[in-house]
Amino acid sequence: MATPNYGYEKRQKELAKKRKKEEKLKEKAARKSAPGDANAAPDESGPESQPPALPPEQ
Repeated sequence: MATPNYGYEKRQKELAKKRKKEEKLKEKAARKSAPGDANAAPDESGPESQPPALPPEQ
């Protein structure tokens, strides 16, 4: 009986994770480049997503 090749399985998992991460980055870049898209969710990680501050009342 043949022994399992754990190194191969690990490498395949790593490659799948890398592919998935790259796809996510591409999708994120596409969302950023198309700000007028109504289906895209706003990115909540940066100050650009914050509403502009109101001037202080006097």
